[in-house]
Amino acid sequence: MKTTIDIHDELLARAKRHAAETGRPLRAVVEEGLRRVLSTSTLRDRYTLPDLRAGDARAPDPLERFSWPELREMIYGDSGVR
Repeated sequence: MKTTIDIHDELLARAKRHAAETGRPLRAVVEEGLRRVLSTSTLRDRYTLPDLRAGDARAPDPLERFSWPELREMIYGDSGVR
C-alpha cells in the first residue's frame, strides 16, 4: 500500500544511510522500525494514578451518614454556590 508521510529531514537521511549500508530498500527499514515499535507497545505504558489514600482503607467512610445537601452545606455554607 502506498502512503505519504512527513519525516524530519535528518531522520530520513539517517534511514536512507542505514538502508544503503545494509543493502535494503528504505521501505524495508521503515517497515522494520514500525514493526519494532508496534510489537513493544503495550497497555502497561498507560499512566495510572498513584494511590494517595490516607488512613485505613477498611475503615467506614465518615461521610456516608450525610446526604448530598448536608455535605454541600458543610462545604459551601452560606456562600450561595449551587
